[in-house]
Amino acid sequence: MKVLVTDPIADAGLDVFRDAGHEVETAYEVSGDELLSAVSDANALVVRSGTEVTEEVFAAAPDLVIVGRAGIGVDNIDIDAATEHGVIVANAPEGNVRAAAEHTVAMAFAAARSIPQAHIRLKGGEWAKGDYLGTEVNGKTLGVVGLGRVGQEVAKKCGSLGMDIVAFDPYISEERAAQLGAELVDFDACLERADFLTVHTPLTPETEGMIAEEELAKMAGGYVINCARGGIVDEAALAAAVEDGTLAGAAVDVFAEEPVSSDNPLLAVEDVVVTPHLGASTEAAQEKVATVAADQVVAALAGEPVLNALNAPSVDETAFPRIEPYLDLAETAGLVAAQLLGHRIETVEVRYEGDIAEEEVDLVTASALKGIFEPLEWQVNAVNAPRIAQERGVEVTESKSSRAEDFQSLVTVTVSDADESCSVCGTLFTGNDPRIVRIDGYRVDAIPHGHMLVARNQDAPGVIGFIGTVLGNHDINIAGMFNARETIGGQALTVYNLDDPVPEDVREEIEADGRIVEARYIALNSE
Repeated sequence: MKVLVTDPIADAGLDVFRDAGHEVETAYEVSGDELLSAVSDANALVVRSGTEVTEEVFAAAPDLVIVGRAGIGVDNIDIDAATEHGVIVANAPEGNVRAAAEHTVAMAFAAARSIPQAHIRLKGGEWAKGDYLGTEVNGKTLGVVGLGRVGQEVAKKCGSLGMDIVAFDPYISEERAAQLGAELVDFDACLERADFLTVHTPLTPETEGMIAEEELAKMAGGYVINCARGGIVDEAALAAAVEDGTLAGAAVDVFAEEPVSSDNPLLAVEDVVVTPHLGASTEAAQEKVATVAADQVVAALAGEPVLNALNAPSVDETAFPRIEPYLDLAETAGLVAAQLLGHRIETVEVRYEGDIAEEEVDLVTASALKGIFEPLEWQVNAVNAPRIAQERGVEVTESKSSRAEDFQSLVTVTVSDADESCSVCGTLFTGNDPRIVRIDGYRVDAIPHGHMLVARNQDAPGVIGFIGTVLGNHDINIAGMFNARETIGGQALTVYNLDDPVPEDVREEIEADGRIVEARYIALNSE
């Protein structure tokens, strides 16, 4: 079969295709009509970040089976269009983990010992030995924000260097963190205790700008390392904090806009070490991502399972229509449950009752896990979510019952830690219309899309009116409301479907009222 490669990859990857007997055609830097022409008879397309794989590309390639991404990010691939055209999209998510972790450690050393600054001055003829007094990492505390694959690798490497490790990650178990030699703490404690802070989270609406002026002020005298994604750390705030001495230094490999502009404030501060997104730029990493992507392409062309498929349902095609409506329902239930619990998750239980219990539900469970981990893992999907749970030490159980009280089918997602749990139960009404029907035992009837506010409050007159007034004062329209209570005068739970998002200051205004136990805003798919 024909494999079209439109971005340069390591020769080892090309050899995998040839050894499997496939024809390899390279067409680097093609775009527009040239790309459409080149892909028209291809069975597989292999890209890096340079090729935009759009709906138009898929429409022009009727024989395309798979797009292989030699790397992690798939922002340049329209996965929805790929799914619509029946094309698998697969990447190489672990090929550069070690390289990224090693670069992070190298950047920490470079910042702590002023290596680039001293290098430049010595090359310029200055013997500036007395101008640099470095910081040893031994005995210092490393704060890790995001204990995923790269974060775990960094923690292990720095632990072996004699550093104490604290970590903030609401989606990893204490047991798994302990195995890595890390102490789980809350976000503020991670900042306050860290002599060195390294960031390893995806860039999402929740993480964008999560480390800004207020957060940096808690790290007096420390160092910030960002080799994850640009935009997580506020660049102007970081530059100012280093320049005014709040921080001892910083090291940055990624930027909000790349290539970085010459007026970026980080470039003007001497004690900020910068590199041009080199985290994955090692010979070994490039060879690894090339061969991993190639192996998956070869598997797909042979009709075999694809390990890192981002959009391929692992279910018999005759059963898929029966479970398909439950995929979004389970994902939403997982997303809502995780955000309502609001902290570290140690166990997940997905329970199936009624007709759905008669089906193969592995993919439904994986969809629930996708919803649970989505706020943390920028690339989580129903294929890799079970593996993410395993990596994070989260215990996942599945149970079934042929009987479902009051409904034909029910899917319940329960997330918990050692002390607390949260359950969200969903079903399908006539015409596959999804509904959230219970939250922690409270009977509700909530439409799971758009913007949702879930409030726990004392069952007292005027509470619902108060919440409605606050929302109204901020021009947030209520589309629907569903209230349930334990007993008269006890605790109640109300779900508000809203037309607009709830800013944090509005949520805090609601929660400041003594009658409100808690108020959680949840953003759901509005399509």
